[in-house]
Amino acid sequence: MPSKTTIKGRGAQLHIPNRFFELSHEMRDDFLEFCKKEGENSDNNKTQYIDVFPKSIVNKVNSPDVGMQYSMNPYQGCEHGCVYCYARNSHEFWGYSSGLDFERRILVKKDAPRLLEQLLEKKSWKAQTIVLSGNTDCYQPAEQKFRITRKCLELFLKYKHPVGIITKNARILDDLDVLSDLAKYNLIGTSMSITSLSEDTRRILEPRTTTAKKRLEAVKTLSEHNIPVNVMIAPIIPSINSHEILDIAKTASEHGAMSIGHTIVRLNGAIGEIFSDWIKKTMPDRAEKVLNQIKNCHGDSLNDSQYGTRMRGEGKMAEQINNLVRLAKHKYFKNKSMPKLNCALHESYKSNQLKLF
Repeated sequence: MPSKTTIKGRGAQLHIPNRFFELSHEMRDDFLEFCKKEGENSDNNKTQYIDVFPKSIVNKVNSPDVGMQYSMNPYQGCEHGCVYCYARNSHEFWGYSSGLDFERRILVKKDAPRLLEQLLEKKSWKAQTIVLSGNTDCYQPAEQKFRITRKCLELFLKYKHPVGIITKNARILDDLDVLSDLAKYNLIGTSMSITSLSEDTRRILEPRTTTAKKRLEAVKTLSEHNIPVNVMIAPIIPSINSHEILDIAKTASEHGAMSIGHTIVRLNGAIGEIFSDWIKKTMPDRAEKVLNQIKNCHGDSLNDSQYGTRMRGEGKMAEQINNLVRLAKHKYFKNKSMPKLNCALHESYKSNQLKLF
């Protein structure tokens, strides 16, 4: 049974020190301590939205095993609160904790559309698919308030530029009109992450995400509008969702998905401590078993940064998982695949614009 002391509606259950500040800064909580003395609640578990102003918005992805060349993230931090999320570590670069801060302090890049348009107008820019949510989900709850993702999609349509989306939120359907228009030119590919079909598992593993049922409905709706959808069974966590691989694949195919992808969970940096703390509080009866099986996939370590093995793991446990995914692809996605997006239209668009001058 989960511990009674868990923070409801959040994935991480602790503030974990920022590794950079821990080395070079003294962290003071004078204001919070004052609040406590005055009888005020200094931490009410609410989400804060903080404006940030980066100089650029599109990032070159140098990792050879990620499957994308460029990404952009309208938001940093993610209110979805997935306890395993690899993006948690990146929050430390902004001066925050990868634990609860990652879920409760969301950095909002309101300049993202302007910065994107500047890039797409450059003569030197050669069209290649830019993936929204390479790090954090572009359809997390903040999108309902700020609509940055939609504004960017409208620009991709205007400039006839290919774009990919990775999300685990059915809110993607809010932009069905723009996505449908992009699909007419073969400019859009989407990936819906479905980690479990069990609501009990989803609720504690990904506390503020859309239900699996709604995600599957989104997959079906996107497919019916000729918007190609891949389903990511990611991450696969031994003894938590590893037994669901075939069921998720079958259900995804029945709802119109064109392919599936997967990764095996890896707990790099602070995520190892966050996940270990979480599982001991939420699944104390199997915590050690799960942690040991994850280690079995990564050379007896929770941490794995080696290109080529970090996403798929190694060892007997990883081999069983990868074989099961291969079987699922053969059984449910034979003769199906995601289309290659059109990069030529953007060049034609720029050429036509230049002719106007």
